[in-house]
Amino acid sequence: MNEPTFFDPPQLLGSWRLVSAVAEDEAGGKLPPPYGPQPMGRLVLNADGRMMAVLCDGRPQLPAGEERAYASYCGNFRIEDGRLITRVDAAALRERIGGDEVREVELNGNRLVLRPPRRADGAQRILSWEREGPP
Repeated sequence: MNEPTFFDPPQLLGSWRLVSAVAEDEAGGKLPPPYGPQPMGRLVLNADGRMMAVLCDGRPQLPAGEERAYASYCGNFRIEDGRLITRVDAAALRERIGGDEVREVELNGNRLVLRPPRRADGAQRILSWEREGPP
């Protein structure tokens, strides 16, 4: 990972559009993109401490037999030690509800990069977002 980016939590507030969703194995090799070749998503972080994230495969049509990748959750969030931590109170996957979703944060101008923890198989997802409008 790159050097940590220091930021004030208010810099994260606003609406963000997903511009890239990639995955790597433990050795840094490319894995299939988690939301297909045309990822689509929105992330909203409000000043009242609420957030929501929605991500999916944005292709208008999928190949026969392929299911559309989709994820969503929302809850109260806080920023600690360069991490976005959300206490989930609603989600597409019921097992997320009541738990914390933790994302390492990098902020570079109008580009926000979030990294969830590595998965059990060692895969690392990297989600890049671009700010929509003023913060």
